[in-house]
Amino acid sequence: MIRFFTYLYMLFLYAPIALIVLFSFHASPSLSFPFEGFSLHWYVDLFNSYDFMSSLRSSAIVASASAILTTVLGTLSALALMRMKGRVKQLFSFMNFAPIALPGLFLGIALVVLFSLVGLSRSLLTIVIGHTVFTLPFFVESVRSRLEYFDLSFEEAARDLGASPLQAFRLVTLPIIGPTIAGAAILCVALSLDEFLITVFVTGSDTTLPLLILSMIRRAVDPSINAASVFMLALTIFIIAIAGLVMTMRRRRIELERAETAE
Repeated sequence: MIRFFTYLYMLFLYAPIALIVLFSFHASPSLSFPFEGFSLHWYVDLFNSYDFMSSLRSSAIVASASAILTTVLGTLSALALMRMKGRVKQLFSFMNFAPIALPGLFLGIALVVLFSLVGLSRSLLTIVIGHTVFTLPFFVESVRSRLEYFDLSFEEAARDLGASPLQAFRLVTLPIIGPTIAGAAILCVALSLDEFLITVFVTGSDTTLPLLILSMIRRAVDPSINAASVFMLALTIFIIAIAGLVMTMRRRRIELERAETAE
């Protein structure tokens, strides 16, 4: 009985996605059965669309810029958080986790008010800032979970051997936590590409892929919507798969180092 409900849950979760993928290859513009054959017509139309390519370019710029900014700020924040102790560490840990639990609507409105107060007009820059605010807590939590097991005596040993703080970080700390940072950065790219609610509030004249798909749905039920959705799905899965591969390689490397140490 438990297995039956598990299968039912998986069917309920993935059946709509499977239908979108199926109808993205439908030869007919009809979004109903019977299925009339397979075709790549809608994908061809999609990639020949100026609006799609423009929004794809904007999404790529925003995702890349926000991931770089998040990586720099998040790494420094996680390293600082690792060195804190007691109630101060608990307080900062709570403050870092709190934005994850906040609704995107709240963050979007707060950012709009902030940009209005500082006189910053909405553009790709404001989208990058919004996505950085959104992804930064996820990045810090991912890196912090790895740093919890980091032995600070490695850095102390490097300092005792004459290394400067920067050299100790570059030659000792970074190689150890580097794969975790890379995996968290890739995850932030995926989160940025899919982010919609905050983008609605902070965008200007530039359109990202999620906003383009929304506008396509508002105009008419165009089969190209299915192709665009499948493209976003495939891109997100690909990015997350890379992140998973990086994390797996990191775990294997750690296990190998532990085995060599034990020997």
